[in-house]
Amino acid sequence: MYFVIGTLISFFLRRFTGEQADFWVELYVASAFGIGWGLAYFVDHPEWSLPKKMGISLIGIVFLVAVGLLCFDFETAVPSIIKFSTVFVAYYMIASFRESKSLRY
Repeated sequence: MYFVIGTLISFFLRRFTGEQADFWVELYVASAFGIGWGLAYFVDHPEWSLPKKMGISLIGIVFLVAVGLLCFDFETAVPSIIKFSTVFVAYYMIASFRESKSLRY
């Protein structure tokens, strides 16, 4: 659910406020936002160890790079990784303000 909502919000914001790009490029970059937010929510378990959480996020990054390099060029793949990482870190920064250190609970 977080993946879909994050992707749609990012896609429409990018589509209506930014410069027009190819539809598939915009969808790919928007999905990086959705994957970052969805994966951050997925690994938001206080009982999970940090290496496990970071390993799962690394799988997300590898997936984005693989899809980006297979379907697009290097210049399209790298910004999506930065967007994914920014959203992933922002999720945990926002969660750090809560007493439970989680947005899930």
